[in-house]
Parts: sequence; C-alpha cells; structure tokens
Amino acid sequence: MNPSTVAVTGLTVRHRRTVALDRLDLSLGPGVHGLLGPNGAGKTSLVRVLATVAAPFSGRVELLGGDATSHRERTDIRRRLGYLPQEFGYYPGFTVREFVAYVAWLKEMPSDRVPAAVERAVRRVGLGDRIDARMKTLSGGMVRRAGIAQAVVNEPELLLLDEPTAGLDPEQRVDFRSLLRELGTSATVVVSTHLVEDVAAACTEVALIEGGRLAFQGTTAELTALGGASTEGNDSTTHAVERGYTAALRAHRTSAESARGALR
Repeated sequence: MNPSTVAVTGLTVRHRRTVALDRLDLSLGPGVHGLLGPNGAGKTSLVRVLATVAAPFSGRVELLGGDATSHRERTDIRRRLGYLPQEFGYYPGFTVREFVAYVAWLKEMPSDRVPAAVERAVRRVGLGDRIDARMKTLSGGMVRRAGIAQAVVNEPELLLLDEPTAGLDPEQRVDFRSLLRELGTSATVVVSTHLVEDVAAACTEVALIEGGRLAFQGTTAELTALGGASTEGNDSTTHAVERGYTAALRAHRTSAESARGALR
C-alpha cells in the first residue's frame, strides 16, 4: 500500500441514535482532497476518525499503511499526521513558538529538530513576526493560522484540516491555498469545508458526502462537468464547481430515493 493512502471500508459512525456515517467506503492518495457536503452530512465525523480522535462503530480504517484500530499502529500513525479541528485548545499564556513546539513534543519529534521546524511552520502561515507573541494577544484569524502551523510542524504525510479558512481574511486565504498546493505535492491533504471557492482554487480531488454516504468522488474538473455548460458569459470557476456540487447532490438524492422506493 502507498504509505500516503487513506482507505476506509464500511465505515459506520454513530452518535447515540444518530448515524453520522453509514457504511462509507473511501480511498484517498497523495494530493489535496476537498471534502464537501451539507451541514450534518458527516464531514467532521469522518475527519475525526481519520485523525484517530474518534473510534468508528464498525468498519476498517487504514491510514499510512497501518490499521488505525490497532493501539500500536495508531501511535505511529499519530506521529505522521497533522490535524486541525474546527475548534482547538491552547494555553493562552503560551507564545506561538511555545504552542507549536508543545505540539511537536506531543508528536515525539526529535528535540534537535524542533526549533527549526517550529520557525519554519510559523513562517509558512505568515506569523513569523508574531512568533513570540502570547496566544491570548492574537486575533481570531491569527489563532487560526497558529492552529495551521501546529498541524504542519512535523511535515505530516497525512494532513487533516476541518474548516481551516474560518476567520481568515481574503489575502490570507489566497496564501493558505498556495500552501495547500505545496503540501499536496508530497502528502495526502484532506480539507473539510463548506467554501466551494477553496476547493475550486486548491483541490485536485473532491469527495462529496451526503447523509453519511459518498455521493461523489472525482477530480474538480469532473465535478464541474456535472453542472453542465453555463449560459452566463462571465461564469467563474467557483460558480461552475457550485453547479456541479448541486447536480451531484441532487443525483445522489434521486438515486437514494429510488433505492428506498424499491424496498417498499
């Protein structure tokens, strides 16, 4: 297996009586993958399982060539992945440098590599001039960028980002998309987002989840093609992807409804 492969088979996740993911099959290789879907579709549940912070109800999860349900293999996987949740905790009194270095320590990075790795990660997110500022003094967008820095400090082979551009201004989002494309040349990057423009600008592949099931998986161009030709003379790439997204959702819902009708 490619060491940068994510493979889930029959993945089911439950939250009490609610089924968040329903026998999901998904395989991802190197590159930048956009994870799209309506609110409540199961995107965050999937990212949490891939980050090994949540356990599935059933199914098989293979990450970086290892079995994520095995304690021994899960420990090794965690050293090799990066994760940015929608909300993350930090000690307000830590400086940015201390916060990112702390995460590097949690990932068991060799101590002699940590200082340079921290400075590189912080520079990559545009916080080099605030590296010794305390976290409590940062704006919301800066805190988000510090969160991205901790996710990439160990040069992860698998990078999982849940709504990473929340709180970033337009210029910062452009820079972040450039960073994603750079990271995707050597790693598997999964970006869960509701912002189609981020997917259109930075992702090579798209997985669309609806009702805990995989509704579409393919390239951004293939998703765009589902929307058909536009009648607007100045139609943008973002609008084209949005049309494809809508078409894929509607097709999946129609198929699911037909399947339910056949069982009645």
